[in-house]
Amino acid sequence: MGVAVRVLRALFVIGLLGASLGACAKPVSQKELSGGPVATQERLVTNSTFKAAVTRVEQPMPERIFTTGKLSGRTLQVGTTADIILRPGEVVLTFDDGPRPGKTNAILDALDARGVKATFLMLGSSAKAYPELARQVAQRGHTVGSHTYGHVDLSKLSRQAALDEIVRGEAAIAEALGGAGKGLSPFFRFPYLAQTGFLRTSLLQGDMVVLDVDIDSKDYFRDTPEAVAARTLARLDARGSGVILFHDIHQRTVDMLPAFLAELDARGYSVVRLVPKNSGVFGRSVITAEMMQ
Repeated sequence: MGVAVRVLRALFVIGLLGASLGACAKPVSQKELSGGPVATQERLVTNSTFKAAVTRVEQPMPERIFTTGKLSGRTLQVGTTADIILRPGEVVLTFDDGPRPGKTNAILDALDARGVKATFLMLGSSAKAYPELARQVAQRGHTVGSHTYGHVDLSKLSRQAALDEIVRGEAAIAEALGGAGKGLSPFFRFPYLAQTGFLRTSLLQGDMVVLDVDIDSKDYFRDTPEAVAARTLARLDARGSGVILFHDIHQRTVDMLPAFLAELDARGYSVVRLVPKNSGVFGRSVITAEMMQ
């Protein structure tokens, strides 16, 4: 009888062990999976140290990547290209090739609605054709720079012809801005971003500020406004800050800008306003073709 009791007890213990082992290996049922996320505790074994893993749950992306709380950011005084140092979450908005009636006006309205300022790199030919619009850009508090006279590839011209093209563009824009109360700033961007070492060095020696591009919106592609905004935001998020290139001559840019600015605000970015340290073209050494000699 004693033997029988011991056998029964042994069988009972084996049964308990089997049940507990079965519970450790039990997979999550399909019913449990369909009911939503299931929190599970896992064990990570490292050199005989047991550590309970953190419960795995999907975290949504934060609504605000940065937390400035204000789209209109600081004003950055710039004397040289090296002064343009942006903090995480800061962007500079630039618009090339204008002014253009029906486009530049609408872009100014969108910027005003959000209280932010941009830098407009104008063509001398466009400023000469639409001087009142060029003055309006300056009068509304934006910075006006130059982008040559006729948007030619300077790297394909002779040194003198390239410098002449730059000087001619500056002169035309300065004349157009004559009654705006604010002169032409020393900011300059190479058309097509095409430059030579000689030209860049010459401009920097002439106290011009060469504006490079960190994020090209490629708004000159025949894409939808939504595609332009999405591409620009994706590149900005990947970089975290930067100088953005737009053009105030495309309707798609006009159409996408209000939503783009709203999304910048929602993500916590701030727009930095660039201004020259000196008082425009007459407060610095003016580039001339003779400088190359």
